[in-house]
Amino acid sequence: MTDTEERIIAQVADGLGIITLNRPEKINALTEAMVDAIGRTLDAWLDDDGVRIVVLHGAGGRGFCAGGDIKVFYEAITANRHGDFLRFLSREFEVDQQIATYPKPVVAFMDGLCMGGGVGLASHAGVRIVTPRSAVGMPEAKIGYSPDVGGTHLLGRAPGRIGEHLAATGAAMGAGDAIDAGFADFCMAEDGFDDLLATLHDLAGDAVASAAGAGPQADTVRAALEVLLSVPAPRETRTLLAAQPWIDAAYGQESLPVILAALDAVPYPAAREAAAAVRANSPLSVETALAAVRAARAEDFLPEAFTRELRIADFLMNYPDLPEGIRAQVIDKDRSPAWFAEELGARERAAIAEVVAQDSVTLDE
Repeated sequence: MTDTEERIIAQVADGLGIITLNRPEKINALTEAMVDAIGRTLDAWLDDDGVRIVVLHGAGGRGFCAGGDIKVFYEAITANRHGDFLRFLSREFEVDQQIATYPKPVVAFMDGLCMGGGVGLASHAGVRIVTPRSAVGMPEAKIGYSPDVGGTHLLGRAPGRIGEHLAATGAAMGAGDAIDAGFADFCMAEDGFDDLLATLHDLAGDAVASAAGAGPQADTVRAALEVLLSVPAPRETRTLLAAQPWIDAAYGQESLPVILAALDAVPYPAAREAAAAVRANSPLSVETALAAVRAARAEDFLPEAFTRELRIADFLMNYPDLPEGIRAQVIDKDRSPAWFAEELGARERAAIAEVVAQDSVTLDE
């Protein structure tokens, strides 16, 4: 077992490679060193015959991962060190893509809080497990930012217009909604991690599940775990599919003002709550997120979603809403951000359309 200074524990035992995010005092919020350590560990395990299944989970009892370390981002942005932020994001996206295409099954245990960068690590894995107390989401619009870590790709694949709804409100999903929206595969008991490891040990050594001795495949592992360990997601965590008719009608509208008018016209408390949540968020972030999710849906190609998200990050760092949103939500915690515009004009909307559609940006440009 290796406990590195990057706050990652990497352990190999009985066919499993276990990566533990080990920063529990920050709900395992990611630093650049942590992300890099995960990537290097996965590289090392590619040709290690002792690792047949990879497991991702978080230390402590509060959650898998709260996302990126927002205070570090705030320091970089306010010090005009935009390149530092972009470098971190670039490496983070590389590791998320590495997980998405890893040739060995990656099992993510998304117990508790799983936000932002945590979604990037877990929801691109081959097997994504939530628990009854999971809270999964992309809350970036609340801090003047837009979903990244491949989140626009996941949101674009959600049923109907649920992706736009989640991106614009920044709302968290419970276990059932995370499954229904395509961010997770099934639910198991929150105290079942030891049972999960024991079952995975068996699957890692099961020659029947192997292809010419190469090890079990992700779909085989997923199906076996769901049969053996899954529990029903709590009914109260399943709300999105029932709300999909009004979500689709409202978020199917072209522009944010029309979306808000449509939400206001829906005679359900949940729609009024959604409208209030959207209005509380940065209009620049909301309109950017809507455009990014729609572009990702039309394209349905994860690598290009990462490219677009990096471009959008570079774009949003040049507006005051990102540092102001972090200040209000994380630094001062007054929850009263002063967004630079209450409603976007034609100039800002044209800028969003351009950055969403344009060719790739590199860190050297």
